Amino acid sequence: MKGTKSAIRYAKALLELAIEQNKVDMVLKDMEFFVNSGNDNYDLLVFLKSPVIKTDKKLNVLNELYSHFDILSKSFIQLITKNRREAILPVIASSFIDLVKSHKNIIPVTLISAAELSKASKDKILSKVKVSGTIELTEEIDPTLIGGFIVRIGDIQVDASVNSQLKKLKIDLITNN
Repeated sequence: MKGTKSAIRYAKALLELAIEQNKVDMVLKDMEFFVNSGNDNYDLLVFLKSPVIKTDKKLNVLNELYSHFDILSKSFIQLITKNRREAILPVIASSFIDLVKSHKNIIPVTLISAAELSKASKDKILSKVKVSGTIELTEEIDPTLIGGFIVRIGDIQVDASVNSQLKKLKIDLITNN
């Protein structure tokens, strides 16, 4: 994605400032709110990317929308907008969230199952997951799995679904004939 490298650099700078000022949690809340508002409102993303709208108008709107943000978050958004990089603000905010999770040693784990799992089942599956850090669990339901589950941790995926086993069996039957 265009602007990703610079977005990560901006996010790192924001994280360093937040750590220095002991405001990591406040800025994290602000950036999560910013990302969610962008996800919920496509017009905001179009507004940020628009070359037609003047910088001072964007600053006024962003100051109004995010007036409840911490001063560090507001100042950062203003700086990015004044530097005409507001189009990558959503990517910066997402990168910041990822960096904070890494800084706090929070490991995102996605558990996909065919149906809702009981707490005991989730605990049993997660007990097999060996990570050094705190697990942040995201659950998804995918009825096409038929049964079983898939666990994703970063780039690693463990597929223990019935659907996967059936596909493997089919491939074995085809290649052995």
